Amino acid sequence: MKTSYFAILFLIALNSFACNGGSDTGDANIDSSLVARDALSSALQKGKIISKVICKADPSKSYALYIPEVNGNQPLPVVYFFDPHGDGLLPVKKYQSFADSFHFILAGSNKSKNGNDFNDARNIFEAMNADVPGRTAVDATRIYLCGFSGGAKVAIFLGLHFPQIKGVIANGAGLEDIATARDVAFSFTAVTGNGDLNMTDLVSIDKMLDQTPVRHRIIFFDGIHEWAPESTMGIAFAGWQLDAMRNKSISKDTSFVNGFVATMKKMIEQSQTKSEWIKAHENSKLAAALLDGITDETGWFVKKENSIEHSAAFQKEENERQSVLQKEGNIKAIFQQRFLDADQNYWAATINDVKEKAKGKNAEGQMYQRLQAYLSLAFYSISNQMINKDQDKPAAYFVSLYKLADPTNSEAWYFSAILDARNRDAARAKEDLQKAVALGFNDKKRLELQPEFSDEAINLNEIEKMMK
Repeated sequence: MKTSYFAILFLIALNSFACNGGSDTGDANIDSSLVARDALSSALQKGKIISKVICKADPSKSYALYIPEVNGNQPLPVVYFFDPHGDGLLPVKKYQSFADSFHFILAGSNKSKNGNDFNDARNIFEAMNADVPGRTAVDATRIYLCGFSGGAKVAIFLGLHFPQIKGVIANGAGLEDIATARDVAFSFTAVTGNGDLNMTDLVSIDKMLDQTPVRHRIIFFDGIHEWAPESTMGIAFAGWQLDAMRNKSISKDTSFVNGFVATMKKMIEQSQTKSEWIKAHENSKLAAALLDGITDETGWFVKKENSIEHSAAFQKEENERQSVLQKEGNIKAIFQQRFLDADQNYWAATINDVKEKAKGKNAEGQMYQRLQAYLSLAFYSISNQMINKDQDKPAAYFVSLYKLADPTNSEAWYFSAILDARNRDAARAKEDLQKAVALGFNDKKRLELQPEFSDEAINLNEIEKMMK
């Protein structure tokens, strides 16, 4: 196991993780109602991703599952994933290599998604957390949660309400409740792209947690609002291993610790060589937080963090970043005003300008990535509100802007299809639904319950057959 740990860390340094870790990722479907209780463990093949395991006690809930191949039947830690679109398979596939290297069971909810309330989230988690241990040996002292976007908020909420949770990774969103909650029993890892519209919120939460006893850290990556790349998530998972060593849940692995120290030093050195002082500072602070109480090398990272923080080069870069953040706030304020009075020509020009500037490979480019995501979310929210109030004319206007700002977002085309159907244009509604499905829309229940799509000419069966 020490060799695989070191290999993972080396790959982190090179940013070259393989998505599937070389294992068989073929899918299988198992209906738990057809499997005898005493045969559950053997029925679920290890080393193979199962896309849909139906909860025995509640068949309305299911999850994707991956159990790594290990010698013997020793209990293994489990990670429960929450995707905002109810795609439990996505994170299980994406992070399968960590299950193999760290020997974690991965379970991704197919039921948890945006639109559910926290009571739904509680029920979904309880169903999974009761079902998985009935199928394979689980280490009940090491239960972890990881979520993206709305799923990140779900993970934090559950961590605050279930004391058995030992660690939460919040990717792309957060809840300020964690900074004011009493007796937080888990370590908190925020993960965010520099171009993520929620990046500033997660930074704010991290600073609030600095004033609390909660063990926490924040990890940045070059990207937008998305599940973090494997190289980034690998550090977050390594943090859970270090937490377990610190808490004496597992024995201290000197080889792993030394490999992690060497990797983080290399990353900091590379950032300094490129004069990326903020990144070097962030990684120094991250390493110090992760290694606290485990090795004397922690002091090296603390000194490095302080040294960089007081350097003129860092201060210059930090001042520039603060200037960009202030500019971002000012632009958002302008946008909020123009939502009320600007015409399509203004927004078309503005959206194109934001998109073009978002291509920049610097802090300002990342700012425009965040602004592009902000506009997408704003047009989604306004469009949804107008559609729900049957205000079709303004809804059509904002949906057109939504499609312009975020043409690969399935929701934009789904909204467009609703308005087409209200205008009795079944052909265009069908065409827009096909675009929505091609872009990832797969909510059959929502589609079937949408009253506008009752027209037989739309042929929902045909649309549903296209869904993955």
